[in-house]
Amino acid sequence: MRENDSPPLDITVAIHDRRWHDALPHANDFCKRIIRHVLHTQLDRWWRQEWGNTPLEVACVMTNDAEVHELNHRFRGQDKPTNVLSFEADPEGPHLQGTPRVLGDIIISLDTLQREATEQTKTLQDHTAHMLVHGTLHLLGLDHMKDDEAEVMERIEIDLLASLGVANPYRASFSA
Repeated sequence: MRENDSPPLDITVAIHDRRWHDALPHANDFCKRIIRHVLHTQLDRWWRQEWGNTPLEVACVMTNDAEVHELNHRFRGQDKPTNVLSFEADPEGPHLQGTPRVLGDIIISLDTLQREATEQTKTLQDHTAHMLVHGTLHLLGLDHMKDDEAEVMERIEIDLLASLGVANPYRASFSA
């Protein structure tokens, strides 16, 4: 799907931890650019004709380990922080004509991303881009619970990141 053919996008970025402003200057614009890029290049994989030109809505929360830990525990039963959480909205759920279609929320933790970037000898910017790509793909319904799903998702991530000028994150040994 070409960008001109894509529906309008409403991407909201909420910065819950002010340290993001120092760690990643222009964090708000950076997140919007990455998410918009993923959506514009991936929408044709799942876009439904009946949705027409319905605006799409995504929220991104830039926070810290404490908030992500609490959300991860409450919603996933995992008593620990993680790098990124994605909460996909129900694509089959009720939708009022003329209102945006909510894709979901992406929540990223500065503390975990900084730690992982250092361990993996990556820049925080590149690692944040990877987690935003990863989280946005989850909102589009991709997953990595099975090996074949993981291979597809990783290939898409690698291609998207390359188009953003970010090196293959899977050359280092880690899993998102």
